[in-house]
Amino acid sequence: MNFIGWMIVTCEVLFWVVILLGLTVRYVFHNQRVGFLLLALTPLIDLVLIMITGMDLYNGATATVAHGLAAVYIAISISFGKSMIKWMDERFQYYILKSSLKPLKRTGIDFAKHYATGFFKHVLAYIIGAIILLVTIYFVNDPVRTEKLFDIVKIWALVVGIDFVITISYFIWPKQGKTTLGDN
Repeated sequence: MNFIGWMIVTCEVLFWVVILLGLTVRYVFHNQRVGFLLLALTPLIDLVLIMITGMDLYNGATATVAHGLAAVYIAISISFGKSMIKWMDERFQYYILKSSLKPLKRTGIDFAKHYATGFFKHVLAYIIGAIILLVTIYFVNDPVRTEKLFDIVKIWALVVGIDFVITISYFIWPKQGKTTLGDN
């Protein structure tokens, strides 16, 4: 794995460590302010990653899949960041703090609508990521060095298309809840 690949892994790990620290400080140590500051660090992790990736390409590196994944990671963090923190917050309260508020298990049309919201966030992430990748391609101005970045844009478009089909399928065939032996 190259340097950029390791930076992506490091930033992903730091993202979740900072969230866990923020939630721990918020709920275990009852310090809302410091917990919030830790959670607010997550965008800075993304900023560091984009700066390192940009500098690497600016210094003459040929773009790899890892460079493209840096843009994907950043776009997903921007689009899904708040909902990922909320998801983690709910589970932290339930599983760690033993809160009585069990995370919601969605089924049927409610699940389909929730999944559709995630799909629209995915579309937003794609738009942000594609802009980052296309701007990078434009500024590097060397099709040979940026070929992998354009490949990421095309592959991600295909993934968004597949996600669209999955989203529609949940409205046609809603997700059923688990049934027990006595249910009819």
